[in-house]
Amino acid sequence: MTTYGLIGKNIDYSFSKSYFNTKFNNEAIKAKYINYDIEDIKEIKQIVNNSIELAGLNVTIPYKEAVIPYLDEIDSQAERIGAVNTIKIENKKMIGYNTDVFGFTKSVFSLIAPNHDSALILGTGGAAKAIRHALVSMGYQINFVSRDKEKGDFTYDELNAEIIKNHQLIVNCTPLGTHPDVNQFPPIPYEFVDKTHLLYDLIYNPSITSFLAQGRENGAQIINGEQMLIAQAEKAWEIWNGQ
Repeated sequence: MTTYGLIGKNIDYSFSKSYFNTKFNNEAIKAKYINYDIEDIKEIKQIVNNSIELAGLNVTIPYKEAVIPYLDEIDSQAERIGAVNTIKIENKKMIGYNTDVFGFTKSVFSLIAPNHDSALILGTGGAAKAIRHALVSMGYQINFVSRDKEKGDFTYDELNAEIIKNHQLIVNCTPLGTHPDVNQFPPIPYEFVDKTHLLYDLIYNPSITSFLAQGRENGAQIINGEQMLIAQAEKAWEIWNGQ
């Protein structure tokens, strides 16, 4: 049976396995989707070599960047982004793509307001790189926020009323708040968030994270990552099937 799967670490919570297996069942597709929860990205070679019917993989935290050296080819957009979340496998040859840009753009486009022209991206990992690429393509001015001054434009301690006011879109690309650690959240000054802001959390479980809840309490519009995941999953399916 044709097999697809997810490469990641601590991925019991994953949306992808449930989504694709439901899709296969509903559409009478003879395929299965399984999780590959691995401790080291180098294990991907063994997985591909030992799985005769493996046709495609999704890649999630913490391997979106680390997987690149193990690929045989990489799509030009994914190479520019510097992160891969989808792999097509042909005769054990791995070709890397990024569907996060497509998924994010599709999910957020209708929510963009005229006053939204600058964004804070919380985090600097592979997902953050894809979101940056998407937002720059949409004409946004971007600033990264990181705990490490060398990785971001601002540290969390540097965020103040003026910075928050001048960035109407705030995107959480960190894992803070993911189930089961639902009480965690990025340490931004939420008291300066108001109704002019849109807070976007790539996390989808829980549906309302502490990050989103605090934004909503201050009047901000909020959206979680579920629609992005659905869109990028369908784009991955197209890639795997040459559509």
